[in-house]
Amino acid sequence: MSEAYAARRDRLRERCTASGSATALISRPANVRYLAGVAPHGAVLLLGKTEDLLVYGGPPEAPLDEGRPDEALRTHTLPSPGGDPAVAAADLASAQGADSLAVEEHHLTVTRHRAIGSVAPRLRLGDLGAAVEQLRVIKDEEEISCLRIGAEIADQALSELLESILVGRTERHLALELERRLVDHGADGPAFTTSVGTGPNSGHRGHRPTDRRVEEGDFLSVCLGATYRGYRCEIGRTFVIGTSPADWQIELYDLVFASQRAGREALVPGAAYRDVDRAARQILDSAGYADGLPPLTGHGVGLEIDEDPQLAPAAMGKLDACVPVTVEPGVHIPGRGGVRIDDTLVVRPEADGGPELLTITTKELLAL
Repeated sequence: MSEAYAARRDRLRERCTASGSATALISRPANVRYLAGVAPHGAVLLLGKTEDLLVYGGPPEAPLDEGRPDEALRTHTLPSPGGDPAVAAADLASAQGADSLAVEEHHLTVTRHRAIGSVAPRLRLGDLGAAVEQLRVIKDEEEISCLRIGAEIADQALSELLESILVGRTERHLALELERRLVDHGADGPAFTTSVGTGPNSGHRGHRPTDRRVEEGDFLSVCLGATYRGYRCEIGRTFVIGTSPADWQIELYDLVFASQRAGREALVPGAAYRDVDRAARQILDSAGYADGLPPLTGHGVGLEIDEDPQLAPAAMGKLDACVPVTVEPGVHIPGRGGVRIDDTLVVRPEADGGPELLTITTKELLAL
């Protein structure tokens, strides 16, 4: 991985040089990890004029199974506790003879930005913008492998839950059990707060579990994700509890399934983000569910659960190969419940078999 981290830093340095800055300060945690490996809490990365430095306020204490900082990267520990690694890194950049420093203005607070300007007044501060986030969009095969393992863990946790007795248990209890199973099967932890919705709560995007108990005839919607070596994936499924589905449940499920299938089939290199969203959305729109649909059909995943690209009506840009995304349409009918189906896939060219499905739990409407 050391060579991969160095190559990523080289690509970022090329962007910085092209925009007129020879040095850069990366402070957003996911971006630091992408460029330097697992780093201590609060660490920052300096792309320096003479050398790159990982700057932090204490010894690197990371679990062995999560990895370590890039061994080829020199580290700098602050001499006293309580210091700000970002301010210290700016001082180090100035000492290296830099005259400009690109910073992640979208992450730095105003206070930290002012402190950097105060400690290194001769540095011309510029905005790095989302340069690192843009590099992170296309994943290498090592990253995709981590996502694939995380998806396998999530699938396994979900399949085990479906084999247990569900009637009478609360949404909160089921969510906690799923998160425990994720860790039991090797995840770093959940990729986000697990969502379990029953009855009128089902199909609601981002629903936080309550003490409502599962009842016969309910829709049960579950959305969970695993983090594996820092990489996050997600899966969402909807089931019927304890009985044959009602006609309205079958019709709604078939509609959302058709929408999700259309979105998955639209995942080809070169497809516009908005066209993927449109492929899934128009099926729900034409059935009369235009009002109340989620603002997007899917999004990128990686070191964060919600990354670029955004598959939304106004999104600009086109898909590349090796970009992992979710496709997660859903319909929620207030007072009745609804359906959400969510997969994590990797965009692949047709010659390689088309989009690679990472989350493989059945999408058949099961009565549990």
